[in-house]
Amino acid sequence: MLTLQMIACIGMIVGAFLLLGIRLNDFTGNIFRKLLNKPQGIREEILEETKQKKKSYLRREIEEVQKILHSTGREDFFPMLCTISMLLFAAGAFTAVMLGNVFLIPVLAGGFLFLPFWYVKLTASHFKKDVSAELETALSIITTAYLRSEDILTSIEENLAYLNPPVKNVFADFVARVRLIDPDLEAALDVLKETMENEVEWVDAMKACLYDRSLKTTLTPIVAKLSDMRIVNAELEYLVVEPRKEFITMVVLAVGNIPLLYFLNPSWYDTLMHTIAGQIMLAVTGIVIFISAACVIKLTKPIEYRT
Repeated sequence: MLTLQMIACIGMIVGAFLLLGIRLNDFTGNIFRKLLNKPQGIREEILEETKQKKKSYLRREIEEVQKILHSTGREDFFPMLCTISMLLFAAGAFTAVMLGNVFLIPVLAGGFLFLPFWYVKLTASHFKKDVSAELETALSIITTAYLRSEDILTSIEENLAYLNPPVKNVFADFVARVRLIDPDLEAALDVLKETMENEVEWVDAMKACLYDRSLKTTLTPIVAKLSDMRIVNAELEYLVVEPRKEFITMVVLAVGNIPLLYFLNPSWYDTLMHTIAGQIMLAVTGIVIFISAACVIKLTKPIEYRT
């Protein structure tokens, strides 16, 4: 009976969205924007700016994910991320209701709400790693061409076809700026420096070469150092990821023991699932798992490539 009521409720919600012509992405995106742009008093704003008062955990997570999406060029993915988060929120509450555990409703709903944001934070390192590898290749190709031609603009133009996005877009903008907007190479390199914040040393060396081309020999060691730093950071990242794997293993064991208990001792399973004490214990376990997940993600942040 409960299942039919839940299905009917979902059907009514879907029908209301269809009748009113509301797009789910717009609806969820507006909800999260309201959370971020929630009106505050002057006192609260001052306390937040002076770090005397922390923002809510939800606001901090959303703002951090927005920064990650902006740095990786995926800002358009944010509305879809909000939609997935809200759907998981509803799925968590629905699962708890189906289990008949009232105490578990806010735990699963709140925990599932953050899963997409945690996923973005975990996968950001892989995206940045790929971009860093592509950037290393691009700088190596351009440096080799510059050592031959001693012309930075020509070196970039003749190798644009061999580069891949998003690195290709950065250098294409550099060429377009010099050719169509401002021929000042130093100013264009300053703009490039802001975009390539992790490889400023190469840009600074290239700016020096504009005035003394004999300094071009300094470019090759810088590119070689990029490769060395990538190898070292990969080894450090492997060490950082190990605690995360151990945490996932422990969570699987903790959650997997619940259905296993049904076959080993049905009376204990019934006590755990259908008594107040057992349901509270499940809710506390869920709280511990989600809080631990947030701490593990925070303490095992990926190492960014720096030169």
